[in-house]
Formats: sequence, C-alpha cells, structure tokens
Amino acid sequence: MKTNLWLLYLVLGLMLGACDGDTSSKSARFTTQIIQGETMGTYYRITYRSSENSVQQSQIDSLLVALNMEVSTYIPEALISRFNYGDLHAIDAETMQAAPHFLANLELALNMSELTYQYFNPTIMPLVNYWGFGYTPKKPVTSVDSSKVDSLMQFVGLDKIDYDPEIHSPSAIQLDKASPGTQIDFSAIAKGYGVDLLVAFLHTNGIVDYLVDIGGEVRAQGYKDEQKTPWRIGIAIPKEEAAPTEMQTAVPLVDAAIATSGNYRNFYEVDGQKFSHTINPFTGYPERSRLLSASILASDCATADGLATAAMVAGLEKAYTMIDGIPDTEGYFIYGNKEGELEVKMTAGFATLFE
Repeated sequence: MKTNLWLLYLVLGLMLGACDGDTSSKSARFTTQIIQGETMGTYYRITYRSSENSVQQSQIDSLLVALNMEVSTYIPEALISRFNYGDLHAIDAETMQAAPHFLANLELALNMSELTYQYFNPTIMPLVNYWGFGYTPKKPVTSVDSSKVDSLMQFVGLDKIDYDPEIHSPSAIQLDKASPGTQIDFSAIAKGYGVDLLVAFLHTNGIVDYLVDIGGEVRAQGYKDEQKTPWRIGIAIPKEEAAPTEMQTAVPLVDAAIATSGNYRNFYEVDGQKFSHTINPFTGYPERSRLLSASILASDCATADGLATAAMVAGLEKAYTMIDGIPDTEGYFIYGNKEGELEVKMTAGFATLFE
C-alpha cells in the first residue's frame, strides 16, 4: 500500500514498549477472552486467544481516551477541536510532536487523499456540519441554501491547509490554515486507526490470535480456535428496513482488515429527499448513488476505513477501478440495479475469499 504507517508503529513502539507481557511461545491451552466497551460514539470489542498473556480493560480504555483527546471533533479540549474552532489555529512542532495520534492521522489522511484522487478529503468538516452530520447539533437541512454551500466550499481543499513534515525548530509552525473557516476531520479513518492502535498493543503483549472491532471496522490475525477456524466478518444487507443482524455475506478474515461504508443507515429525509452522511468534496453536497455499500479489504484498518469512505464518494464504477488499481487492496461493492434489486461487484482478489 502507498499509505505509510511507519509513524504509527514508531509511536506505538515508544509508548507501549514498556508494557509488561510475556511474548514467549507457550504450548499451554489457549482460552478465549473478550474485552468490550464504548469509544468514538460506538462500541469496541476485542476477542483474543491466549495461554497466559492477558490485557486489562483499563489499559485499552486508556489508549482510546488518549486517542480521542487528539482526534475527536466532539471533545472541545481535543487538539483537533482546538485547531478547528478553538485557541490554536496553527500548530507548532513542539505541540505536534507531543500529539502522536493527531500527527499519524494527519499524515494518513493526506496520503489517503493522494491515493484516492481526493475523493477522501480531510477538510470537509464545514460541509459535514452544515448538512447535520458533524459535531454541531444534529439539525436536518430542511431548505438547501446553495449560496451557503458555495460559501463553505471556499474552506474545503488540501490547498487550504499547509503542513510541513520537517521539524525546523520547536516553535516552527508545522500545520497552518489559510482561513479560520477551514476545519479538518479524521472521522473517516479514526476508527480504523483505533483498531490498528489496539492491534499494536496486543502484539506488545504477545497476543497473536485476535479479532479487534470498533464500530464495524475490523482487523483479525491468526485463528479463533485450535482447529484453525478463520474469523468470519459479516457484511450487512444495505437496506434501510433491514435489521442490523441481517447479513449479505460473511467473509473469512485472516491477517487482514476490513471496513464497510454505506449510506443506508446514517441519513435523514426531508420532503421525500434523502440526505446521507457521505459528502462529496467536489460538489459540497451529500453523495447519493446506486452504490449502497463498499467493503474494503486491506492490510491495516485505517487504510480500509479511508478507502471505504472514498469509494462511497466516487460511486460504483470509479470506486471499482480505483480499488482494483491499489496493490494489496480488494473491494466488495453492493449496489442497486434499475429494478431496485441488490447486486454485487467485487475485485478478483476478494472473490478468492469465497473459494
């Protein structure tokens, strides 16, 4: 993958290297353990097999709290909120280096934008708020003001932020923006990054058979039992009336991550017109196409998460071409045909999972 995760693993090595954990190989009987809780407005669930090594929920929660204090737009004291609408309209090197999760998400977001021809765009926060899907009070747009959308578009675009990856001095500005109205949003990769963060923590504790899930963004390694049964992840039927437990298919997942994005749950309707949470950064309007769900398979969850969002913006044909052209990445796309029936299109590598 083109997305560079060196910073994430360097950060985790520094932060978690001191954690206790026996990483030696054991022949003792493995037991399955589950840790679950809440984060990022959703759930997290960690299922892992271990003979002796174990982790505590307090450790997991501590990691997730630290992450949220840097990248959650719903926490006014978080670094991203301070940059977006608080007291910190520019971030110097000293502040940036003290916020490794923010820095990692920023670099991931910029790389993801380049990889997806800017269908993934971290600067769409003003539009997300306008359409009622952001950190501002949830208020449906009952009367679309095209002039307002146009005015917000002037704050959207990678050219509206200035990031310098070089550290010139502690006081040198590393991240700046052209206007106070420009805001950034990592929500389309933050859950996936959180999954990768927890995966790295499990590794430091010698755990190699696990399934980590944050709000449906999932990464698995090893097997679920001693018979080497692969973990299986369901892809939901993308129908508004379908129950959350109704699945289109189940995917065997070994040493990989999968993330799904869709427009069939997070939307509202006004006078028969539906507005979804997927905002097109090129038009400023919610994207609504025949592509109903995009599930992306990748080696890490942040990449899968970001690509799933970009695919929903791009639409079926462009998304398929885009994902098919990215090495070590596969896609499973559910769309509606002219008769209103569900159909599936998947890349060749994804199809091999069902053989």
